[in-house]
Amino acid sequence: MMPVMKSQPLRGEMRLDEPLSKHTTWRVGGPAKHFYRPADRDDLVNFLAQLDEDEPLFWLGLGSNLLVRDGGFDGTVIATQGSLKECALLGDQRIYAEAGVSCAKVARVAARAGRCGVEFLAGIPGTMGGALAMNAGAFGGETWQRVEQVETIDRYGVVRQRETTDFQVGYRHVSRPEGEWFLSAQLSLLAGDVAAAQEKIRALLAKRSATQPTTQPSCGSVFRNPPGDHAARLIESIGLKGRQLGGAQVSEKHANFIVNTGDATAADIETLIETVQREVKAATGIDLITEVHRLGGPK
Repeated sequence: MMPVMKSQPLRGEMRLDEPLSKHTTWRVGGPAKHFYRPADRDDLVNFLAQLDEDEPLFWLGLGSNLLVRDGGFDGTVIATQGSLKECALLGDQRIYAEAGVSCAKVARVAARAGRCGVEFLAGIPGTMGGALAMNAGAFGGETWQRVEQVETIDRYGVVRQRETTDFQVGYRHVSRPEGEWFLSAQLSLLAGDVAAAQEKIRALLAKRSATQPTTQPSCGSVFRNPPGDHAARLIESIGLKGRQLGGAQVSEKHANFIVNTGDATAADIETLIETVQREVKAATGIDLITEVHRLGGPK
């Protein structure tokens, strides 16, 4: 069903049957029936207020941590990157970032002001909306360690300010009020200096480049680390590093990454994920849980 437009004219961009392979870091996935990039926050509110309440809805940032199946998504995708893009310091101790701002930009803005505490965000290949939704982390830091307050928006365009006590937060998991999505966040900062903060970011990015397959299409880490262990160690220990299925491969650089070697389909990637889970379970008794969100159906 097409979105039903009822009142104010929209200022964003609507595309029909948009290939989501163009908008995901794995570079796979079928089309979205409707793909809307709002002009700004007010346009998003207006768009949602006019949307058919039965329209399936999905929010998309940088497209990391996401596997869109080859059949695509029979609904509306809202693209936040490039639209919800405000990022600003609030005094000395906080930074405000909308959902479409890249995590790396938040880290850079804070560092340029000589503030620290969010350098780890430079190692997360996604937007703040996704980081808030899954409590994304890197190099020992997690998003919700720094969150002071958030704004959410529901499918009718109603914006709410919420405190951290409104959410249940765990390792790579956040329970939020049903039917609400993250619109922005305020993060707490610590005193520091520009040179030290920027050097820490450079060191973290160098470590990421040295240990992760940053030059190949991937989604980031595929599996959560089980308690007291690392998914990559388990996968490598049973000889799955480098395992290939079609165009999908367990990275030879970091076994908790699955890369698209050039012509992978979403089905290739999903089957390889399930193969890794099955073989790790058989060899170790451990169930590997995915961090990856899956969207859509088979072709």
